[in-house]
Amino acid sequence: MKKTALWLMSLLVVSSLVLAACGAPALATTEAPEEATEAPATEEPTVGPATELVVWADDTRSPIISDLGNEFAAQYGITLTVQEMGFGDIRDQLAVAGPAGEGPDIIIGAHDWLGQLVANGLVSPLDLGAQAGEFLPAAIDAFAYEGQQYGVPYATENIAFFCNPDLVDPAPATWTEVVTLAEELEAASGGESTAWTIQTNDPYHYFPVMNSFGGYVFGVTDAGYDASDVGLDSEGALAAGAFLQAMAEAGHLTPDVDYDVMHAMFTSGQVACIGTGPWALGLIRDSGVAYTVNSFPSGGVQAGRPFLGVQGFMVSAFSENQLLAQTVLTEVFATPEFMQALYDAGDRPSAYLSVLDAISDPDLAAFGAAGAEGLPMPAIPEMSSVWEAWTNAITLTITQQQAAADAFATAAQQVRDAIQ
Repeated sequence: MKKTALWLMSLLVVSSLVLAACGAPALATTEAPEEATEAPATEEPTVGPATELVVWADDTRSPIISDLGNEFAAQYGITLTVQEMGFGDIRDQLAVAGPAGEGPDIIIGAHDWLGQLVANGLVSPLDLGAQAGEFLPAAIDAFAYEGQQYGVPYATENIAFFCNPDLVDPAPATWTEVVTLAEELEAASGGESTAWTIQTNDPYHYFPVMNSFGGYVFGVTDAGYDASDVGLDSEGALAAGAFLQAMAEAGHLTPDVDYDVMHAMFTSGQVACIGTGPWALGLIRDSGVAYTVNSFPSGGVQAGRPFLGVQGFMVSAFSENQLLAQTVLTEVFATPEFMQALYDAGDRPSAYLSVLDAISDPDLAAFGAAGAEGLPMPAIPEMSSVWEAWTNAITLTITQQQAAADAFATAAQQVRDAIQ
């Protein structure tokens, strides 16, 4: 392990703080005692009993922290006690247990929890220093909030563009090629197959389409997402909406397509391409359909950039051992061995560059490539005002109940009103 001196310094600092808190009596006089004894010259300083740090983790990661994490941490007088908890419960339980003094020192969590966690004072900022360069830059950015870093990332997830090479090879590079492919497949199959479909009620899967034309949800500044700049009615968003409506009007897209229908259309060969995530790999592989995993087509501005979800470790603001907790993150968790173990267990591309570069699973490597330029899901609280209005705009456009320009302009105004 590296930086042993930093560990020992951290432990000695904590030890000194504990001694100070015990209120050792001060000398009543500055005079030296008549007789003084010296410690034997061979006696070495010792660190007290092992310091316990509590980690909240889900069932996938808890065995790794208990085994490998403790193996590393024990070298420095640290014991990691893992309390297993459902991933989706960690955020809410921290809000209850932390202020009561019964919470963890370290939690596993998702970057898009930051808006709530920081606003409620539940996590502490940390400094990765030069180690930040060992991680995917987008993953580091995801755990930054209002200019401060709050997490050590370990995994990313995003959707990619799945295509059936029996129907199209290579995968379309532009949405214009997707339109041409739709016309060709529909003509050849009598309308039984087409080029692409999308969930009609899910902006998450639509986002790479929208930003490939230059559309955005919120503007971005050096400090992060800017909720005062709503982009659902930006020029690029309206161009993407017009493309979506043209596809629907031509019969290339059908309404009422949910997650299950979309995947059934792909695995049955009814559609050549869909956007989905690594969570669907088991379903697609088991179906026997041929597939490739690709980046999203370009709308003329850029290749589609999916939302990037990032998972990582954070330090509770209520931890009584924050110095040691942050040191555990940088010296135990942010290491090649530990990050490799997390990748092996998690079936998600690693956020740690050396592990990401060595991924042997071609599908996960392709997901990593598709997400390398991904945009972190906005973690700001205002994002909660976006989903319903955005979903309605997509649905109204695909079902042709409203002109795309009107639908997205209305959605953008609804978001602005909700934020205000």
